[in-house]
Amino acid sequence: MGDVTVVLGIGAAVLLISVIAVRVSIRLGLPSLLLYLGIGVLLGESVLGINFDDADLTQSLGIAALVLILTEGGLTTRWSAVKSSLRLGIALSTVAVAVSVAVTATALHFLLGLDWRMALLWGAVLSSTDAAAVFSVLRSLGVGPRLTGALELESGLNDAPVYIAVVLLASSDAISWTAPLLVLYELGAGALIGVALGFLGGAGLRRAALPSTGLYPLATVAVCVMAYTAGDLAHASGFLATYVAALVLGNARLPHRADTLSFAEGLGWLAQIGLFVLLGLYASPSRLLDVLVPALIAGVVVTFVARPLSVLLASLPFKVPWREQAFLSWSGLRGAVPIVFALIPLIQGVEGARELVDAVFVLVIVLTVVQGTTLPFLARRLGLVRTGEAQEVQVDSSPLDELGAELLQVHILRGSKLHGVYMTELRLPVGATVSLVVRGGKSFTPQPTTRLNTDDQLLIVTTEEARDAAERRIRAVDRAGRYARWKGETGD
Repeated sequence: MGDVTVVLGIGAAVLLISVIAVRVSIRLGLPSLLLYLGIGVLLGESVLGINFDDADLTQSLGIAALVLILTEGGLTTRWSAVKSSLRLGIALSTVAVAVSVAVTATALHFLLGLDWRMALLWGAVLSSTDAAAVFSVLRSLGVGPRLTGALELESGLNDAPVYIAVVLLASSDAISWTAPLLVLYELGAGALIGVALGFLGGAGLRRAALPSTGLYPLATVAVCVMAYTAGDLAHASGFLATYVAALVLGNARLPHRADTLSFAEGLGWLAQIGLFVLLGLYASPSRLLDVLVPALIAGVVVTFVARPLSVLLASLPFKVPWREQAFLSWSGLRGAVPIVFALIPLIQGVEGARELVDAVFVLVIVLTVVQGTTLPFLARRLGLVRTGEAQEVQVDSSPLDELGAELLQVHILRGSKLHGVYMTELRLPVGATVSLVVRGGKSFTPQPTTRLNTDDQLLIVTTEEARDAAERRIRAVDRAGRYARWKGETGD
């Protein structure tokens, strides 16, 4: 009984510290995952003395956490925001992955003297972007929906092919000519299972008369986790099944949708915190210095050669401007996923796998500091930050669900051409209206003669049908002012 009490107390303390760390990381401009990793390292063998080196348990818990992170990512991704980026997102999660693996493996084979199989393992592990890092960083940047949607889709979809590649390469069996067919089956079957369970789960939840509001979020998450299990049992991609099922459910008319998304967001945070603290606890700082040089060499190859080249080739058919290509190249954020995937060859007993795990850990820290802290600056320098992006506001109110209404918040930043526009000139579509303006800390109901100012915050009530049109109109006026339509600006 005493051990349970101690474990619960330590767990609660770590969770509270990690929650506070989110605010600290925002003030310091650092990704919060670094602080979580730091907490884990402090708890580990080198500082407080907790000795934890169970690779099997770490990988199992890591995969469980990734399933929950993908669930949160899929549920909170709006299809209307990413559908225009679907082909680019798929290309980044398939073509870009293949190119990145090939380029990285070739470079490391010659630079580090790795045999081809181990070099390909390094390339595969390092080719996956991290969903948790991407979702947490990109959604606060204010970058347009095309780029954000493509990167979110990439991070949600590329875990599946990378996981398959790592499992194949870590196996002692020879890789046969049927391997590409196996990959196609696993991805295709995983996507179909995700779509099927997403639609069936949504239909079932709409028809269910559950006795408590709190049961709907639990049931929604359970459907997504079930998609992973169904995919795995069918020898398909469970990760892809999970993300697709969550994406379908998140865009369905779910009962108590706001409650469900809030619950999923909290669960996603819990999974991220637990995963990064666990990985920090598993890491051995005394071994990291030994792999510092190969890790930095791999980081230079991945960041400045493999990622830009893979983005260039994947985006070639879509005529992506060079500024957006540069941003996509620098946005290949790594996090827990490469570390969890690197544990697979270690568990399989592959020679040199321990060095791979340690090198990936070093690389994740370095790239997170370098890329995570400079990404907002790069987005501004490339002129990709948009001021007129509406953010969804989650309100725990069942009447909104019953009325089919949603709340959007718009912050008018300096440089936005929304400044000076009269309310009558905003011309939101039928079904959307500005219900509240917050100016200088005071709120009021706007009148037709109300003129918008820089730093105003608008609360917009809109029907589900009018939401997309309202967002496009806000973006159009933000870019082109009151005469946006005359100038041909659509806000897309």
